[in-house]
Amino acid sequence: MKLTDLTEVAQRYVDRWLPGRADVIDRLAAGKVRLDEDFCRRVADHFARQPRYAWSPALARRYALLREESVRQFESIVDAGVEIEPWTANGQPYHGARQLCDTVRATGVLHVYLTRYGHGPRPDTEPHPMRAPSGIVRSGVEFTYNDVFRAVHDVFGHVMLGHSMGPAGEFRATWCHFAMYSADVHPVLFSEQISQICWFFYGPHLRTASGRIPRRGEPDWVPPSRREYAEQKVFDCPQWFVDRFIASFSGVTQ
Repeated sequence: MKLTDLTEVAQRYVDRWLPGRADVIDRLAAGKVRLDEDFCRRVADHFARQPRYAWSPALARRYALLREESVRQFESIVDAGVEIEPWTANGQPYHGARQLCDTVRATGVLHVYLTRYGHGPRPDTEPHPMRAPSGIVRSGVEFTYNDVFRAVHDVFGHVMLGHSMGPAGEFRATWCHFAMYSADVHPVLFSEQISQICWFFYGPHLRTASGRIPRRGEPDWVPPSRREYAEQKVFDCPQWFVDRFIASFSGVTQ
């Protein structure tokens, strides 16, 4: 699958569902991220302090929109000819962003690692709005809303513009989401993506007694392959986090 194919799919989606964001994909590709590690640590600390589940009417509305819009984006990807299938073999379907991007572009097939096998650091039965069944069935497997979102994240967040899975790449992937979801969804997108990424790469559990995060090759450095994923928390994201995230990009306006 050619890179331009996915950018055209994304632009058609934006033109239909988010009129007024003309040429948004071209502007996304031109944007540069300024990764502020102090901000990342602050977001990580905030995430670490939050309860597992702090439900509210506002969050219910935002998550309902996230689920609805994720399904629409999923359908736009499938309608464009991308096959999306559950991954039922052992382990992860891809070893990093490069393999993900190269494989999907070459084959037009995306395999999704199912939420039932991993949503957070371990199997979890506590309530979460993204674990509900979506009604979408592939190869006899009903996807949860989180499976649907994972597919959308992989395609429009990573494959479309070739973003990595490091901190800067995940910031760029989420920036793509901000362009393709309504503004009311942005706070939960931040919580589901940036808050967890910041905890994974900059969390207090990774720091030394002096507050430093060891660099690659230093004795206390923990490689990403040996780190646990963040817990799947549901909480209100401070609006200034969203505003600061938007401000970390240059050359792009939404």
